[in-house]
Amino acid sequence: MPTAYDSDLTTLQWELLEPLIPAAKPGGRPRTTDMLSVLNAIFYLVVTGCQWRQLPHDFPCWSTVYSYFRRWRDDGTWSQINEHLRMQVRVSEDRHPSPSAAICDAQSVKVGNPRCHLIGFDGGKMVKGRKRHVLVDTLGLVLMVMVTAANISDQRGAKILFWKAQRQGASLSRLVRIWADAGYQGQALMKWVMDRFQYVLEVIKRSDNLAGFQVVPKRWIVERTFGWLLWSRRLNKDYEVLTRTAEALVYVAMIRLMVRRLAQEH
Repeated sequence: MPTAYDSDLTTLQWELLEPLIPAAKPGGRPRTTDMLSVLNAIFYLVVTGCQWRQLPHDFPCWSTVYSYFRRWRDDGTWSQINEHLRMQVRVSEDRHPSPSAAICDAQSVKVGNPRCHLIGFDGGKMVKGRKRHVLVDTLGLVLMVMVTAANISDQRGAKILFWKAQRQGASLSRLVRIWADAGYQGQALMKWVMDRFQYVLEVIKRSDNLAGFQVVPKRWIVERTFGWLLWSRRLNKDYEVLTRTAEALVYVAMIRLMVRRLAQEH
């Protein structure tokens, strides 16, 4: 299959994704849009950072592409595909499909759209915009993402993030330990997490005895995940009006990363 853009899916990558795409709704006119072209258009937008209306004309009409993206955002398809591929990657790495440990952290990013809802100022990072609260497994794969205004504290965001993670049910049923940085320290939060979810929240602090950059055990994993996300130019800033759209685009970026990794292993 010829590749027009670097972001396009290869034949093998499409074979891995195709079974996960929702079937057409029964009744009405049959689906005529090529789902491969829709996915290629969405990946092109995420990788290049272009606007929906600026999608090249060799893709389906931008409004058609966006309608599929929005539908799959609202019905949870993107998070479900992310979950399915994450389990496949874990199995390919000889890991249990469901993780027993995770790392949480938050990343503040500037907004690039004056119409964005929920904007705040992160006094610690000196960023006016939004904050991505993420929970990743020990491979750096996203288990859950939540986007808030940047003035929401890491601890407050973590509480909501853990509630969302627990609602995932069976896919995270083995989760017992979560590592975090000093922004999550405090006996009150640790006790709250244990009482509500039976998770052990372990804070890993940076050593005060070493100067300059240092790799902190476990915490480097989530920092690498943030680096992966920034490979996608659409995520270098938050251009989305709705936070749930911003969350869906994080899943899209991770889906592209995982399907490429799985295709290399076949």
